[in-house]
Amino acid sequence: MASTGDAAPTFTATVGTSDHEPFDIDDHLGDGPVVLAFFPGAFTPPCTNEMVALQERLDEFEAAGATLFGVSADSPFSQGAFREAHGIEFDLVSDTAGDAIRAYDLEMDIADLGLYGVANRAVFAIDADGEIVYDWVADDPTNEPDYDAVLDAVESA
Repeated sequence: MASTGDAAPTFTATVGTSDHEPFDIDDHLGDGPVVLAFFPGAFTPPCTNEMVALQERLDEFEAAGATLFGVSADSPFSQGAFREAHGIEFDLVSDTAGDAIRAYDLEMDIADLGLYGVANRAVFAIDADGEIVYDWVADDPTNEPDYDAVLDAVESA
């Protein structure tokens, strides 16, 4: 599993909009800290809570020079609707192929909800050199990260 001190795994995916724009994490490394917030599924209560909580702190992340991305296996269309429904201004990344989810060793199934091959809830902060400077992986995907700890990590990066 990717963890603090490791070089951040790179990946490509799709920006979560109906435009199907390509996303390459390499395009975002080097300009300041990057935060990847992996979540199991759009429109589920814990995921909604997390993405809204991150949105509420977006100004603080941006003041620290950080770029924030939510990452899930949801389709770009679902993510676009999710962003619109909840006023999420940062980009969501649609990892339908699971490349990022597997690269960060986060793949899991939530059979009760019919979700297979989705991301466990996790947050990684990556510095401008591409090194992971903070990692948190949920013991239970209904848990949320310590948002202040994530912010502290990017402010120190």
